[in-house]
Amino acid sequence: MKATEDASHARLIDAWADLQAHIQTHVNTGEPFAPDSQRLAFADPEFLLRPETRGIRFQLELLKPELGLQAAGVHGTIVVFGSARFVAPQEARQQLAQARQSGDAQALAQAERAMRTSRYYAAAREFAQIAARRNLARPAAERLTICTGGGPGIMEAANRGAHDAGAPSVGLGIALPHEQRFNPYVSPHLAFEFHYFALRKMHFMMRARALVVFPGGFGTLDELFSTLTLVQTGKAGPVPIVLFGSDYWRRLLNLDLLVEEGAISPEDLRLLTHADTPQAAWDAIALLN
Repeated sequence: MKATEDASHARLIDAWADLQAHIQTHVNTGEPFAPDSQRLAFADPEFLLRPETRGIRFQLELLKPELGLQAAGVHGTIVVFGSARFVAPQEARQQLAQARQSGDAQALAQAERAMRTSRYYAAAREFAQIAARRNLARPAAERLTICTGGGPGIMEAANRGAHDAGAPSVGLGIALPHEQRFNPYVSPHLAFEFHYFALRKMHFMMRARALVVFPGGFGTLDELFSTLTLVQTGKAGPVPIVLFGSDYWRRLLNLDLLVEEGAISPEDLRLLTHADTPQAAWDAIALLN
């Protein structure tokens, strides 16, 4: 039986080797990659990338991270969202020094803003350090792993904090028109890139035991409200949702207006908790985990 399985596996490897040689030929000649009816279907990118096979790609994008996370023993996560544009304090200080030397008023204003928002990077890093250290002390089956979108800014800070503590962390990246690589602190075997936002969001929630949302822009708001909608409607189980930086969030979101207008129930406000220190954010999560 094993010999049969080994032979079958070898044939699959040969199929991929033939495909790679075929692709290289077209790279060298500059000719377009053409369909080939004799190519094995699962080793045929021209076939897999057709509009008609989108459903298959959905399944693959759901399954690959699922199997990888299972194999790594990641059973639960603490998801951290936040702006990709906020930089580390050290980088902000360098930008500020350069702007002051340049005498450019606009550059100086941007550098001063970067210096101001860098405190969120520092806080996200410290929060992840606390969370990672506390979870390393738990039995392996009960640990919660830091999970981010794998990019720069707040995402990098959270992955970095877990790395500081000697803990693995997950990065669920997204392929975008402009280049965006995984930050260097994501555990390489837990870095998964997605084409479809919907599948990526699903994976954020499938193992989430808590959500900590730092200040951010459209992407952060999208992720926050997607989660709130799932929890409010019962499509996802109740999880603590912590908004870090109460001044930022209270200025941005007037949720009392939604209650006043009857758009949400007063009880819906209880889905959210505010925190202003990394320890307070961890405490809010620890109460429910």
